Amino acid sequence: MNLRFAAIMTGIAALAGVASFALSLRDEMRLVSPQPTPIVYDRNGAFLTQIGNEAPMEADGVRRLDYGFWPLKELPDRVARATLALEDRRFRDHPGVDPIAIARAALGNLHGKQRSGASTIAMQIARMQNPAGRTISAKVREAIVAIGLTLRYGREDLLAHYLRLTPYGNGSHGIAHAARYYFAKPVDDLSWAEIALLSAIPQSPTRMNPLRPDGLSRAMRRGHRMLDELARQNVINATELALAHRQLTALPPPTTPRRPDALHMALRYEAMVREGKLRPTLLHDPRIFATLDLGVQSNVTRLAARYLNAWRDSGAEQVAAIVLDRQTGAVVANLGSNSYGDRRAGALDFSRTPRSPGSTLKPFIYALALERGVITPADILADLPEGASLINNADGHFLGPMLPRQALANSRNVPATNLLRSTGLDQTFRFLHTLGLHDQTASAHSFGLSMAIGSLPTTLERLMRAYTALAEDGRMMDLVWAQGQTQREPTRVLSVDTARLITSFLADPMARMPSFPRYGPSEFPFAVALKTGTSQGYRDAWTVAWSRKYIVGVWIGRGDAGTMTQLSGGGSAARLTHAILLQLHGTRAGDLDDMTFPPPAGRAPVELCVFGGKRSNGDCGQTLTEWLRPDEVPPQAESFHFFDAKTDQRIAIRIPAEHRAWAINAGYRVAEQTSENTAPRLTIVSPENNSRIWLNPDRPASLSRLALRAVVEPRPPQIVWYVDGEPFAISDPDKPVFWPLTKGAHVFQLRLPLQPGASKTIHVTVE
Repeated sequence: MNLRFAAIMTGIAALAGVASFALSLRDEMRLVSPQPTPIVYDRNGAFLTQIGNEAPMEADGVRRLDYGFWPLKELPDRVARATLALEDRRFRDHPGVDPIAIARAALGNLHGKQRSGASTIAMQIARMQNPAGRTISAKVREAIVAIGLTLRYGREDLLAHYLRLTPYGNGSHGIAHAARYYFAKPVDDLSWAEIALLSAIPQSPTRMNPLRPDGLSRAMRRGHRMLDELARQNVINATELALAHRQLTALPPPTTPRRPDALHMALRYEAMVREGKLRPTLLHDPRIFATLDLGVQSNVTRLAARYLNAWRDSGAEQVAAIVLDRQTGAVVANLGSNSYGDRRAGALDFSRTPRSPGSTLKPFIYALALERGVITPADILADLPEGASLINNADGHFLGPMLPRQALANSRNVPATNLLRSTGLDQTFRFLHTLGLHDQTASAHSFGLSMAIGSLPTTLERLMRAYTALAEDGRMMDLVWAQGQTQREPTRVLSVDTARLITSFLADPMARMPSFPRYGPSEFPFAVALKTGTSQGYRDAWTVAWSRKYIVGVWIGRGDAGTMTQLSGGGSAARLTHAILLQLHGTRAGDLDDMTFPPPAGRAPVELCVFGGKRSNGDCGQTLTEWLRPDEVPPQAESFHFFDAKTDQRIAIRIPAEHRAWAINAGYRVAEQTSENTAPRLTIVSPENNSRIWLNPDRPASLSRLALRAVVEPRPPQIVWYVDGEPFAISDPDKPVFWPLTKGAHVFQLRLPLQPGASKTIHVTVE
């Protein structure tokens, strides 16, 4: 009785122990689905990259990437039948552990026969999810977990999960991924020969590696044996068997996709996926189709390398370029550097690196001025020597009075700076932020008026997004990197009228003269608007251009932000942009496309005089055609020239007083406009009232001067400049006077010598 009781208690204790052990494994009794790894293809289906998951640390201390783990929408019938026949014939009859297979394996091992496996599919899942050694305790653990998994999930889910986890070598896991990776087809399209080859790999992915000749040979031999086993089990018939053997014998070595030379793009897509910005559109098909065209990408890369080599002697070391489909904002090509492996900072993606944009921000300053009514297309902007801002033009010259079209197309610094002053630093700074050109937390005044010429850093990517607003009638679009990408609706940041006006300014080859001569890299056989930019010291050279189909942006510079030797945007980036656009459009020598950009609605072309901005009367010298609304059309100009009464020859030109000094300096003979009955009107145009000027401690004292400029009409022979109530200089009214900057508050005034007449006082603070 005592022995019987002891036996019962021992049995109860054993069962309790087993139950306790099983409960301790309940966390392992669940199916763990690793994230599927997307494969990224270009818009034409060419392989770009795949985005792996970090695998556990290996014994050699290296952390590798795993790929695959694609879920199955439905169990592929032939793969499922082959898998069960080879791995677990009684899968649908046992509870997760196969006693018959265990007994057979034990007898075989006892009699010294070849070891046969007893692991069911459920047990293999338990081992793949929680790897352990091949010990008895580990097998017991796997068996208990396998029973729990079968009871919890059912057999169909277990089989689908097994086909998701099984390793197929070279980092690939799961039959769906392996079918794409090795044979570039969906799993349902695999032939029996391909299934046999793939099914051979999981036994030993290293020994059966199909990418190596010896591994492929082993996998094919095992595949033939597996086909015979499938036939023996009546999974396939004799006809299918014969065909499968022939196809397997003739099967060429698999060619896995190779990533093209576009590593920056691969890294970008990887980052977008990991940050949740990009997801496959279908749950059971983790492919991502990029908007990128690898053919265009290759051509842009080749052109960029060729042109960059020509500029290396001038100090250029790196290049970046972006090509957008204009209507959709889709990125067709994105070159981050000359080469990722280039020792000259090639690993940096210069399409996303903040740099000084030079003059590429000017179109947005003009656009804001047009939007706010600060200027109209018929107003005259003076490209004259500046005063308090100490900003000059890059070429050191001044072109005098100009229409906005000509001032922007010629990329003159002084008119842009004056416009920025008129639109307001804070307002312009906020507008540039709205355009996504910066996310600065500093104040607008920390950048000052030099924002107009590049002091506000931005990236090529940001610049391209902002330029979509000009190209697309004032609607700014997010850049699109892949099909199905979540994106915001286009944002209206400018009126259609303003966007089309700016486009017409930048697409007018006549307006670009004289800064950009005809038939250079800024001119195309089809309609193109473009803007160049060059940062201080020739550190950065830019061009952004758009046609009816594409927007192209190019940056040239150095990884160390060093200076180049007079390599401007017009002399370098514009040439590469020109070559890219010609290739994109497939243009050949002699081709000519008369398609132009659509004009602003409600406006008509009017020929205007560059001098004065009046409507041309046929005798006002240089003219430009401008698109004007009826209320903007100015009166017709008076005769531009004075004529000699005897010879009827032109002897002088009429020009407003504020432009007279420039005209004389430019070699024009200016007609005197005096009147005995009119007292001269004296106006100080530089410096501006209430200006604040900061002394540059690094600037030589001889150069720390303030230009004093006046407009006096009618013109007297002389004027007197007063500084702080004391006479400073007597000068010609049309010539500047330079006052040495001195710290403190100062008052400036103009007076006439020995007669009444004085200007308003101007107050300036020098710090």
